[in-house]
Amino acid sequence: MNLLTDPVWSKRVSPLSFAGPGRHRDPGLRLEDLPPLDALLISHSHYDHFDIPTLKALLKRHKPTVFCPLGVGKMLKRIGFTEIVELDWGQSAKWRHIRLHCIRAQHFSARTPFDRNRTLWCGWMVGFAAGDVYFAGDTGFGNFFRAIAEKFPAIRLALLPIGAYRPQWFMGPIHMSPRQAVEAHRILRPMSSIGIHYGTFSLADDGETEPIEELKKCLREHRPERPFLLLPEGEPHLAAGKR
Repeated sequence: MNLLTDPVWSKRVSPLSFAGPGRHRDPGLRLEDLPPLDALLISHSHYDHFDIPTLKALLKRHKPTVFCPLGVGKMLKRIGFTEIVELDWGQSAKWRHIRLHCIRAQHFSARTPFDRNRTLWCGWMVGFAAGDVYFAGDTGFGNFFRAIAEKFPAIRLALLPIGAYRPQWFMGPIHMSPRQAVEAHRILRPMSSIGIHYGTFSLADDGETEPIEELKKCLREHRPERPFLLLPEGEPHLAAGKR
């Protein structure tokens, strides 16, 4: 089974094709090299997570089922998707041999100046027989991580955002810093975590490599029991031999 989270292959994440944050590095795989896709997990409607050209291309090639938070289903239907599972925080759906849980996140949604928070944002917990996989989406840090850890005590892998966190007085409520991601990793106690949401698009004031440098510094200071990994684009989790 192949699942894809918040796919973006466009060169910019913006309502305009000629302006807005541009891509700093290529995707790990070309669209045409993707294996057959079963489902997409969408966390919210921001342009760097809900990319319409990419979604149209994936629909044409793969016709996947899409899991999304409340309100996003209407946007997906306009694109042409027909198999859509729309959930609220705390709801779950059994699909094939797995169960998908819509998880609380601390963020917001908007695509124009006039539709702020008209749709929901979320993370996803995917329940497999071998353990759960947590995709946090975009989120600030909060006490809800303890509630997630209590409800899902057997997380095999956590995908935790570490970028777009400066200035912290402005970005802190909606994006975790690398230090906060390490604390979330400690609370959730997954078998391993992978840092996401950094280095591809310039979305805030932190530099292109600053999230990596800060995360490595935090890991040296705290030396967590379980690995927190940074992977180059396209590199599989099992190929990473070092923290």
